[in-house]
Amino acid sequence: MSQRVGVIGGGQLAWMMGQEAQKLGVSFWVQAAHSDDPAVSIAENSIIAPLSDLEATAQLAENCDVITFENEFIDQSGLSRLRDRVAFRPSLASLAPLLDKYEQRCYLQELGLPVPAFKTVIAGETEFPVEELPVVAKVRRHGYDGQGTFIIPDQWSLDQVWETLKGEQVLLENFIPFESELAIMAARGVNGETVTYPVVETYQRHQVCQRVIVPARISETLEAEIRAIAQTILSALDWVGIFGIELFLTEDHHILVNEIAPRTHNSGHYTLDACDVSQFAMHLKAVTGETLTAPQMQAKAAVMVNLLGYESTENQYLDKRQQLSSLPNTYVYWYGKTQARPGRKLGHVTVLGESIAQASAIADQVSEIWYPHDDN
Repeated sequence: MSQRVGVIGGGQLAWMMGQEAQKLGVSFWVQAAHSDDPAVSIAENSIIAPLSDLEATAQLAENCDVITFENEFIDQSGLSRLRDRVAFRPSLASLAPLLDKYEQRCYLQELGLPVPAFKTVIAGETEFPVEELPVVAKVRRHGYDGQGTFIIPDQWSLDQVWETLKGEQVLLENFIPFESELAIMAARGVNGETVTYPVVETYQRHQVCQRVIVPARISETLEAEIRAIAQTILSALDWVGIFGIELFLTEDHHILVNEIAPRTHNSGHYTLDACDVSQFAMHLKAVTGETLTAPQMQAKAAVMVNLLGYESTENQYLDKRQQLSSLPNTYVYWYGKTQARPGRKLGHVTVLGESIAQASAIADQVSEIWYPHDDN
């Protein structure tokens, strides 16, 4: 594998992809917004420029065979002018239905997939009956890590959110009283082959993922249904690369598709240590045209804990990281960010175990070390 792969984005997802690129012998380039972005330290070459800088992306295209993406916040029409110079994988056409949350939800519905009831409104200008509460409001573009997502239980909360988002187009959906939140990573190759990873359970705090448990404690029937959903979307989009799908398991044991993350995803970080092919390596294999083979778990269970910021400070947390590294069957990833703030992803820890109970017990120690006791 000797291709040159460029990534638009220099954050931790690109950093982890860069580590896998080194193992695979891929020449790895990034267009990063800042010189201290995590992936800059590991890339073979870096172009430091705003991610919206099309001249910088053109330079990336001149030096790479393939360009892929760390996030979905892209200028699709601008990038389309570069399609004759470089292969975008996934293609811009594949990304198009997914960039706007409302349009994505419409697309999933058109595919016949089960989704929560939804509509689009303009915040502050559209009234709806209070008896429809609770609801969830999501900004249609550029929301991530809980930013731009609001759970609205009552009229007071609605007034606050409407003031915050006033004038913005918003996806409004029914609040789902779920039994659990699930996710799956799935990939498709240039030749159309599809592979899926195990379904995982995800646990959120303030709409940010804090813990992932694999394998999900669901029936084989539900697992098969989720894998089939993933394969349907991959094929319909003519996707090349990997993506994550977030889902709800309702209280009456039905699956609803929440949303698609069209890239590597937090719910797949466990694959770096628990699988023979990580999500990042699988993505690189897909975009460089290799034939994909189904990934295999190398542990019976795994738990991933996000190291989220809980204060605004400059701190490398060396003492806590040393304590984490001393735990058994534990793998610590630190993203090298210099600024901590509440909810910011600073790193993650994966724990492998013979059972979910065993891995979860060590994961509980991770949380006790990392988070202040009054903040768990």
